[in-house]
Amino acid sequence: MDVRWTAHGRGAPVTLVVHGLGATEGEARIPASGLPGTRVVVTLPGHGGAPDAPPGYWNYASVAADVLAVADEVGATRAVGVSLGAGAVTRIAAERPDRFARLALLLPAALDRPRDVAATWAFERMAAAVAADDGGAALRTLIAADLPEGIEVGDYVDRRAEALMRLEEALRDLPEQAPVADASALAAVRSEVLVIGATGDPLHPAEVAKAVAAAFASARLELLPSPAPMLTHRRELRRLLVDFLG
Repeated sequence: MDVRWTAHGRGAPVTLVVHGLGATEGEARIPASGLPGTRVVVTLPGHGGAPDAPPGYWNYASVAADVLAVADEVGATRAVGVSLGAGAVTRIAAERPDRFARLALLLPAALDRPRDVAATWAFERMAAAVAADDGGAALRTLIAADLPEGIEVGDYVDRRAEALMRLEEALRDLPEQAPVADASALAAVRSEVLVIGATGDPLHPAEVAKAVAAAFASARLELLPSPAPMLTHRRELRRLLVDFLG
């Protein structure tokens, strides 16, 4: 297993935090901020200090298996997943409906069907930019073009591009896949569930967040009015997570 993890805090409850594809190390830690007990932040292959993923790794089954192995190792009773991480946690819930007591799914990108055409095309453009022999210039241009105007992002564009440069295979493979084969399996999950989506985010459509929330027997849905809530609505995200998991 090439997944890495770091623990913050101490005691119960133990909450697993799983980042999205190409998340910077700072982004990966955002959902863990302020949560009670022990927060275990997962670093998937190809990210941060984890080794590159082996060929053929990038599918929801592989990612979910690694996430579940970490959850079992650390005794996590709660899980927070962002985008790809949300997909992995959703798959675990479908296969192990009693595994977690509480689930927070942030910016789910897909459920039981692959991403839509617009999102798939965006990923294809990013993969082509990664493959371009230009030192990441085209990729940085794409990332910068998608940022909301008027927010201070520091060195985010460079850090995000640096992360995605290791993930060409993931960018090409994941948009063609779905976390679960049949969303009806989630009806058996009795966990408390919070789904946080966004409006105006083409990579994480609000309709997907609504579908994910509806698939569970009981889930609370929150929609944030932003194309990039991890950048523009960090305070609101933290408040929602602390209220739900605290």
